[in-house]
Amino acid sequence: MTLRNFVLLPLVLPALLQAAEVKPALMPLPRAAEWRPGTMRIDTRFHVTFASRPEARLQRGARRMTEQLSRQTGLPLDAPAGTTRPGAALAIDCGETTDQPDTLGQDESYRLEVTPAGARLKSATVVGALHGLQTFLQLVVPGEDSFVAPSVVIEDAPRFPWRGLLIDVTSHFMPIPVIERNLDAMEAVKLNVFHWHLTDDQGFRVESKLYPKLHQLGTTNGEFYSQAEIRHILAYAHDRGIRVLPEFDMPGHSATWLIGYPELASAPGPYSIIRTFGVYDPALDPTKEEVYRFIDGLIGEMAALFPDRYFHIGGDEVNGKQWKANPAIQAFIRRHDLKNEAGLQAYFNRRVEVLVKKHGKEMMGWDEVLHPDLPKGIMIESWRDHESMAVAARSGHPALLSWGYYLDHLDSAGKHYDVDPLGGPAKDLTPEQAARVMGGEACMWTEFTSPETIDSRIWPKSAAIAERFWSPAGASTRAGMYQRLDRVSDWLDWRGVTHNSNYLAMLQRLAPDAPIDLLKTIGDAVEPLGIEGREITQVYSQSTPLNRLVDAARAESVPVRHLRELVERYLAAPDAASENTIRRQLERWRDNRSRLEPFLASSFLMKDTELISVYLARIGEIGLEALDALHGGRRLPAAAAESRLGALAKREKPGGEVVIAAVGPVRLLVEAAAK
Repeated sequence: MTLRNFVLLPLVLPALLQAAEVKPALMPLPRAAEWRPGTMRIDTRFHVTFASRPEARLQRGARRMTEQLSRQTGLPLDAPAGTTRPGAALAIDCGETTDQPDTLGQDESYRLEVTPAGARLKSATVVGALHGLQTFLQLVVPGEDSFVAPSVVIEDAPRFPWRGLLIDVTSHFMPIPVIERNLDAMEAVKLNVFHWHLTDDQGFRVESKLYPKLHQLGTTNGEFYSQAEIRHILAYAHDRGIRVLPEFDMPGHSATWLIGYPELASAPGPYSIIRTFGVYDPALDPTKEEVYRFIDGLIGEMAALFPDRYFHIGGDEVNGKQWKANPAIQAFIRRHDLKNEAGLQAYFNRRVEVLVKKHGKEMMGWDEVLHPDLPKGIMIESWRDHESMAVAARSGHPALLSWGYYLDHLDSAGKHYDVDPLGGPAKDLTPEQAARVMGGEACMWTEFTSPETIDSRIWPKSAAIAERFWSPAGASTRAGMYQRLDRVSDWLDWRGVTHNSNYLAMLQRLAPDAPIDLLKTIGDAVEPLGIEGREITQVYSQSTPLNRLVDAARAESVPVRHLRELVERYLAAPDAASENTIRRQLERWRDNRSRLEPFLASSFLMKDTELISVYLARIGEIGLEALDALHGGRRLPAAAAESRLGALAKREKPGGEVVIAAVGPVRLLVEAAAK
């Protein structure tokens, strides 16, 4: 079988899966596949074998895969990896026999062949084999009389070598179990870089034995990671083929550095942990040699702790106020012909880059560090816009895109999916320049996120982003992605991710005595505002409880999306079954207010839901009016349609930092009835 015999998935996947009589929801889509008739039976006799003595990490990965398969199927699969016995087997043939550190650009390819007699996974590296194991897990679905995997031959490799997820643990601390379960989910969708944002104005989250006042005074309640815990996470991630990128933000976002070491500051102290969120003034003083001696020591200590080749120095959002107000710093700028504060930061970055190199690392920073004088090996991560990434690549720098993948904005999976690292301004890059685009990162900043809610902000949409980084350009449409995303979301439940399980628990907390279906009707109808919407409504701090409807609600309402899709199909080709389903949902919205009313006063947490329930009832009434007109073949009068659309617009943003997403499909009905 040669590669030219394989078919690209977006062209023929639906037809071939129909021929195979099973429809696994693969995400990310493989590079190429040939689907064949027949299935491999998965029962309690299933086991894993190896072509040769496996490397220890691969053996653990195979055991983890078998345990995961047991969870998602309910089958007791207790045969140790490497067992030879009757029954269908997955045979693994990996060329790598010793544990190797993961590096940017390593071979991550694999070949997976499934037949009715068994499956064979072949790769050159352990990481490639780990990816293949995750694909095999996604292939397993219920058949007529057993679980099965369809017959297929997959040749797969990633489009981009850097496929990351940033988790900020400074705004709100994330305990070890939170990090672990998100690493498990990253493995499932082939993300391979965990970007750990460890220091900021709100916390210094790493134990430093060299400068202990950093974590002792820069956190409260012992909310930092000991070096032993760091090593545990490093090993946990390495087992899953995930590199760990540490970020130590400098010269701005450094208030927690200055609490214990005020001599590093650009202005007199005292300093304290900043418990609110935003861009603040504290910054290191780039004119002091003792600052570089301190950074040299810190980088040396952390470079020995974190094995990855790259070391992120942040470098974002330095407002320069302290530098402008300091006469000595201004004199330094003039004396060294640095022109302005941007020139001073470039001077700082060059000095720090030498220190990073000294300790065997490559420096990386946000796009503010980009400067003509910066050494070309420094990787630029662009968060402000797509163009800055293209500029970095044109300037000779390796570049990453995080703009468009900011999870705290609470955009839809489809909106993230539409962003391509090599799209937009990057379309005009030459092949040489495009080769410098390493990939991208989804970014989970946690100003409005707790350990209880973080999974619902990351998943399942990060699976769609992972596909954008892994799969060939144009491998699927937005609609095709959504068809698979719902099943992948449920599959992630078996990985221990809490994006679904915490939802109902948080809704029930709002009113413990209320029937959960009433609360779910409200929760399913709304979507929370992202960071831009929340930060203007009230002053949040690290101690603000995140326990309201806006926190429980999921970033993208799956029921509303499904209803919108159903309405679109109904308007294109009306049928009685679709109309009845739409009608039942509209009636549920209309009637929920009266059923919920006895519980509105039972809990202060229900305050946000009172007005929403009133608005939702009216939205349901408007939708039913439009549906009745469509059913009867009557045109909604222009004045009535205008009035209804105006009412919908007013009710879309009721307060409580949510939007009523239910307005969307109802608006479609009204617009159609008006025609």
